[in-house]
Amino acid sequence: MQAKYRYLVAVVSLWMLIGQVAWALAPTPSKVLVHGDSLSAAYNMAIDDGWVVLLDQRLAQQSPPWQVINSSVSGETTNGGLARLPALLAHHQPQIVVLELGANDGLRGLDPNAMQANLAQMIKLSQAAGAQVLLVGIQLPPNFGQLYNQEFERVFRSLAEQYQLRLIPSLLKPIETERDAFQADQLHPTAEVQARLMEPVWDALQVLTVGELATN
Repeated sequence: MQAKYRYLVAVVSLWMLIGQVAWALAPTPSKVLVHGDSLSAAYNMAIDDGWVVLLDQRLAQQSPPWQVINSSVSGETTNGGLARLPALLAHHQPQIVVLELGANDGLRGLDPNAMQANLAQMIKLSQAAGAQVLLVGIQLPPNFGQLYNQEFERVFRSLAEQYQLRLIPSLLKPIETERDAFQADQLHPTAEVQARLMEPVWDALQVLTVGELATN
């Protein structure tokens, strides 16, 4: 009886050891950090309906899988995003940072030069942490004036050129002419169009993730 008991204990212990070894050898998923504002924070909808979760679901199906971390906060400006980013980079250690900030700077009429400086600092911090950066811009409503809008949009093009980044000029480009694609405020997209917002990000990330895998 004791021999049988010792045998069972040995078998269980062996399986536990195998499990621990397998867990230790399992590759850690590469990470994409989405650092944005309400456009990426599933504003006024279930979090699972937002484009970032849809992106996470698709990337999780890749081989090897990727994990998406969403640090987006509704109402966030580039100044607030810059203040939060160092701790996020240190904690998550992402391979890719999707930087989707600036809309609230524009809606508040803040200085585009200050916005550019904040975004530039976030790009440099991300690159210094070993992450590639995908820069996602936005277009403001025309009532802000042609001159301000031109300066605002120039910021994203200038940064992409300076730091050699992939750029999505406007996250809302796929739906910008469709009023029904927006909520009542005419600023935030509805849940029904989130998959369409995700597609350009997915296309850009495919290039970055392939490049990331090639360097590992």
